[in-house]
Amino acid sequence: MTMIDHEVNDMSRTSEPLYSSQTGMDLLTNASLEATPKQISALVASSENGQPPHWLIKGSCVYVPFLPDAQFENAFSTCEQLLAWGMQPIPHLPARAVPSDAVLHQWLARLQDIGVTQLLLIAGDIKEPQGPYADTLSLLASDHLLHYGFTGFGFAAHPEGHPLVDAHTMKQALEFKCDYAKRNGLSCWVVTQFSFDNAALTRWLDEFQVMDLDVPVFLGLAGPTKMKNLLAYAAQCGVATSAKMLTKYSSVARLLRPWTPTEVFDALAQYQATHLNSPLKGVHLFPFGGLKQSSEWITAQKVLVNAENR
Repeated sequence: MTMIDHEVNDMSRTSEPLYSSQTGMDLLTNASLEATPKQISALVASSENGQPPHWLIKGSCVYVPFLPDAQFENAFSTCEQLLAWGMQPIPHLPARAVPSDAVLHQWLARLQDIGVTQLLLIAGDIKEPQGPYADTLSLLASDHLLHYGFTGFGFAAHPEGHPLVDAHTMKQALEFKCDYAKRNGLSCWVVTQFSFDNAALTRWLDEFQVMDLDVPVFLGLAGPTKMKNLLAYAAQCGVATSAKMLTKYSSVARLLRPWTPTEVFDALAQYQATHLNSPLKGVHLFPFGGLKQSSEWITAQKVLVNAENR
């Protein structure tokens, strides 16, 4: 049964999940979030004595996305703050937004000075390249990233397909990226675009495992938010197919309720419990409804999983 067949979707489960508590806890322990520079700045402004919010999960990975109308330099203070709060910042490095090699070296040197050791490499949601790099492949081929103390790179994937790139090309590119990281002694992992359809996610996991890349995967989930907001984000992010399925098979009452990723997560944990060699290692939340809601969802699920283990 897929996620869209259900009518219950709230912050907690209404029945015991069909997977081991350890399986669920493993995926939650490795959960990550995204936080824009603007969101972190707002938290700093409202904090007491510079302390992090109590709901942030210390030590967890926080990706710092690059927005098309933003400046990459905004990520610097964000990464500094996240490190000061005991988090692990992973800024997005958008190849198409790099205006020149000189600026790229300035960015990388600044990140090294801050203490950033991992990057998520993306092409960037920019129609025309701003400089010499049209995609992540050309950025890697320059070898510039090898000289600034980075220990690993994350690469993006799209379980529901990419709106501009065919599946075969995406597969070849992912193989090249992972091979590049391994050849240069770097760790690498894959983090995906979010989806509402657990069947699409697990089908992609099966296809990814056949590629035999031996790298961990973190599947993207939409964090808790209002349904109408989520559908708007879905249209922007290229997951309109599962969004249409969600609206087609959901009742009006359900569409009026807030969205949470609980059912999709339960389905992924159940899949993981029966696929012991799966590359799935965790989930990545897109906090469309805010960082606090997504972080509290992770904590709430951990409490439920622990309760089920007793």
